[in-house]
Amino acid sequence: MKTLKTEIRHIIKDKKATIGVALILDGEDTLAVNNAEKYPMMSVYKFHQALAVCDYLQKRHIPLSTSLYLDKRYFKPDTYSPLRDKYPQGNLELPISELLAYTMQLSDNVACDILFDYIGGVNVVDEYIHSLGINDVSITTTEDEMHQDMDDCYKNWTTPMEAANLLELFMTQDSMKNEYTNFLKHIMIECETGKDRLPAPLPESEVKIGHKTGTSDKNERGEYIGINDIGFVILPDGNRYVVAVFVKDSKENMETNTKIISDISAAIYRYARNR
Repeated sequence: MKTLKTEIRHIIKDKKATIGVALILDGEDTLAVNNAEKYPMMSVYKFHQALAVCDYLQKRHIPLSTSLYLDKRYFKPDTYSPLRDKYPQGNLELPISELLAYTMQLSDNVACDILFDYIGGVNVVDEYIHSLGINDVSITTTEDEMHQDMDDCYKNWTTPMEAANLLELFMTQDSMKNEYTNFLKHIMIECETGKDRLPAPLPESEVKIGHKTGTSDKNERGEYIGINDIGFVILPDGNRYVVAVFVKDSKENMETNTKIISDISAAIYRYARNR
């Protein structure tokens, strides 16, 4: 792991950003770089939300096929939402499974806030994640609130290792092996966003990756608040790892930010294959 850590430090050296990395390899070996910082999750927190939604449904024996009524008031005009673009009039019903696919595969902000309201708010997600023993994390604001005040983006934070720990629980804990979490794994593998990040260097025919991205706008200082990707990787030999990469307050351009993540992903993949 020491050589890998050196390689990651070389990748992030001289970058005009704070970059945090965490890796858990086969549930045993761990690596962390710049883990003491709090990183704004941006839409990475939709993974945390999806886990809380799965828990909510499972405990109440509510099927994923259950439809929710989507009131037009959710369909805010100037936020990222393929759902709103497809159904601009709102006032329709869609199954929870489809809303989860919108949040996890397309990172839809409207679908995210609808799901927050459905299960009881951001505090329900925050409390559920903490109940799993994941402590270095905070979820306090909705997508709409972050959109209204960019400083609120910093209120939804995690350390890289706690993001990796949550992924590890997701992959290994018996209580997370059910129809709801199986569906979540499936839609993460089918993720449409961030193909130039963690998945970029991985050979599609050999490796299975499920991931969730987070992407901010620039703040008033001209910095990207957070460009992130977290995910699980299953290798051809059955070994696996979970990885979290967060790029905070970056003065680099978007191409450089995503290349930082893909270069780190490539280094980890090489290490995992060759060890």
